[in-house]
Amino acid sequence: MDIPMLICLLLLGAGAGFAAGLLGIGGGMVLVPFLTMIFGWQGMDEDLIVHAAIATSMTSILFTSISSVRAHHAAGAVIWRIAFAMAPGLIVGGLLAGGAVFAALHTGWLSAFFAVFVLYSGYSMLRNTKPKPSRQMPGVVGTSTAGVGIGFISGLVGAGGGFLSVPFMIWCNVPLRNAVATSAALGFPIALANSTGYVVSGLREAGHTPGMLGYIYWPALLALVCTSVFTAPLGARAAHTLPVATVKRIFAYLLFALAIFMAYKAWRAFS
Repeated sequence: MDIPMLICLLLLGAGAGFAAGLLGIGGGMVLVPFLTMIFGWQGMDEDLIVHAAIATSMTSILFTSISSVRAHHAAGAVIWRIAFAMAPGLIVGGLLAGGAVFAALHTGWLSAFFAVFVLYSGYSMLRNTKPKPSRQMPGVVGTSTAGVGIGFISGLVGAGGGFLSVPFMIWCNVPLRNAVATSAALGFPIALANSTGYVVSGLREAGHTPGMLGYIYWPALLALVCTSVFTAPLGARAAHTLPVATVKRIFAYLLFALAIFMAYKAWRAFS
């Protein structure tokens, strides 16, 4: 890895870590498109780039989620009963995605899938729909079942699940700041399950490539984590002081731009 690429990864990790703490999104929505660009510049196999970007992004969430949730917990914002209820489903969904489906998908379908859900995430951030006042979080079984879907979809796009879990909790009348904080806590079981799946499913397909542990490109992972673990707590603290609604609008427009790039990657893969 050359010096310019290392600097890019360090800066990318810093930005993704801050976003993870601020918005509870795990940072994957930012990381995957940029890692796709960086791995392309590095000359990685075209059929491996998107898989490696998603897997490396998800694995970095193992570290940023711990760093972020400590700051949110210190502010008393994490609703742990929701996190513990959803965790079993997240693990099941993550193992299904990372260990079974991920390796079987063509890079074009992964790119297209990512683009669609990034667009959805940006749209969700711009919406200001008010939930019914009487709606509450479902019981343990319902919450865990929702976790299966969130963990599965997160595993296919390399994100910590906040793009689904935050809107879901807000829809159930969980306050925004609590939803963001609790989403940060959910990032760890999602990342753990999916990362395990990425290693197992990628050993045969990508194990021969230098620097790869399954589908995870560990040199990039180390560079990202070096900065993201320090900026995630800063983002978490900012979430309790900055006008998060305004920040979310700005971030939504960034997501739209990144979705267009990933849609272009999908088109290139199929053409």
